[in-house]
Amino acid sequence: MSANALNRIGNGSIGRAITKPQWPGIIALILALFLGILLAWLPARLVVVLVIGTAVILLILVQPLFGLALALLAGPFGALEQLLSGIGSLDSGQTLLLLTLISWIGRGLARRRIEIPRTYLSLPLFLFISVAFVSLLNAVSLLAGLKELLKWIEIALVMLLVVDLGREGAQQLSGRLNRSLLGGPPRTIWIVGMLLLAGLSQAFIGIWQFGLREDGPEHFLVLDRFYRAYGTYEQPNPFAGFMNLTVLLALGVLVGLLTAWWIWLRHRSAQNVNDTTFSPGWPVFLLTILISLITGLTGIALLFSWSRGAWLGFGAGLVMMALFWPRRRIYGLLFLGFTLILILLALGTGLLPEAVTVRLTGFAEDFTVGDVRGVDINDDNYSVLERQAHWQAGLDMLRNKIILGVGFGNYADAYAQYALINWPDALGHAHNYYINLMAEVGLLGLVAYLLFWAAVFWQTIRLLRYLAWPDRGIALGLLAAWTSLAAHHLVDKLYVNNIYIHLGVMLGLLQLLDWYIAKERDVRESS
Repeated sequence: MSANALNRIGNGSIGRAITKPQWPGIIALILALFLGILLAWLPARLVVVLVIGTAVILLILVQPLFGLALALLAGPFGALEQLLSGIGSLDSGQTLLLLTLISWIGRGLARRRIEIPRTYLSLPLFLFISVAFVSLLNAVSLLAGLKELLKWIEIALVMLLVVDLGREGAQQLSGRLNRSLLGGPPRTIWIVGMLLLAGLSQAFIGIWQFGLREDGPEHFLVLDRFYRAYGTYEQPNPFAGFMNLTVLLALGVLVGLLTAWWIWLRHRSAQNVNDTTFSPGWPVFLLTILISLITGLTGIALLFSWSRGAWLGFGAGLVMMALFWPRRRIYGLLFLGFTLILILLALGTGLLPEAVTVRLTGFAEDFTVGDVRGVDINDDNYSVLERQAHWQAGLDMLRNKIILGVGFGNYADAYAQYALINWPDALGHAHNYYINLMAEVGLLGLVAYLLFWAAVFWQTIRLLRYLAWPDRGIALGLLAAWTSLAAHHLVDKLYVNNIYIHLGVMLGLLQLLDWYIAKERDVRESS
């Protein structure tokens, strides 16, 4: 044996090479052996399920983005799974998300390097989570509070996961940055596609429920023959809120693509187009057609939900999109004014169906405020009085514990102490998330929550100044989605049924775009 070989053995290099864990191969070998043993014992149908499940787990271990896509698709089925099973265990969306996070962390451990991406939203999100955690000192039910807190921790983890995985492959060895079909980070189009596919799957279910199933829950009946769409959310309002997140993002991407096409057509004879990274061709043309179909189908599903709160949110999102579509704000204001005039003309001249017009003009009753004690209850005012009663209970919780509230996620558990005599049953939330939040985490928590969303809006609007078309359309769609969520929360609570997985991915997409812009600036300055 040579002296060099002896030195290598003495230094332990060969030993390290032999003993260095090859986790993916080891896990695959263990699973294969385990599966082989079970094949001889289990029925064929169960074996098929086991093989598919093993394949899914291996794919998630290889690429966590695959697991995240499955979690987005399965997440909305959580409410239906809970209804059918009757147990409060992890649903399929939560299970897939857990496997994805384990895979992501495991990849970092295998590389002996776990890097937590720095993002613009990390601090404000941590601040809100911290205040929510401290509010649990007042909690009636610690378990309920921890469940609600876990949602926001998942939002933070999913956001960081998307940023970390989205940055892979963006920078070449030469220092230049790769681009996706839309012009941004290479994985942007896949992340957007995951979000839109999850929404589209629910849209198909909602459209079928409204017009094709021909039966449904009696209290969802509208127009004497149709049933409000509710997907697998089991309620039309949260389903419609989820549709808003999808249709507005899709509409933003479509606006980005159409604007890029228009700019290209205007400057196709020029040698350089400064306002777009657009590369026209059949892939982009087919993508434009596909996004148009997704926008139309998810918009139809939103309409079929018959949710006034969601329609309000959609209108607010459209207003924000119209305002920030042009780069010069004066053009945005003019376009917004023209759009509002068209809407008013449609309402005033009867161009819209009467049922839709009545639904649109009935928003006033959703915001009626007053003391409902002693008011006569009848079929006409029941829903309005019920909402007001829960608002009153939430405000009483705030008055009693003004700084930190009754504990995060504890509105329903604390409700019995504050309920009005005619309204003894909690609805689960106050039908106004801001009142609900103040009741649970007090004024301190409300300020932390508003600071977080102010940071989200500020970052999105700032990105609109630097992004080129069609990538700018993604940020435009995100801005409209944030606006829709904020408006819809005036009459509902949408952090339900794994929708926070969807929000975590959208927030991660925003951070990824921000990182890419900063990276592009660094590359330009260094060249």
